Amino acid sequence: MEKNFISTIEASKILGISRIAIFKKIKSGEIKAEKVGRNFIIHRGDLPYILSQSLGENQKKDIHTSVKRAVHEYGETIRLLGKE
Repeated sequence: MEKNFISTIEASKILGISRIAIFKKIKSGEIKAEKVGRNFIIHRGDLPYILSQSLGENQKKDIHTSVKRAVHEYGETIRLLGKE
């Protein structure tokens, strides 16, 4: 079963920034989080938005190029796997 929420530790690993930076982003409102006891949790559905905010234009361009190349090179294989 997939979790609907992630911890600040998991978010810091995904974003490649420190937990302190995560807490600062939560405090400033850049990242929506809920406080549960002493900890914050972040809704997994917010990750695409958070990632798009933290990626620079060059990183976005690199990802787009990589996906385009992968689809071009492995498109038929991906289609066949999707049929299984």
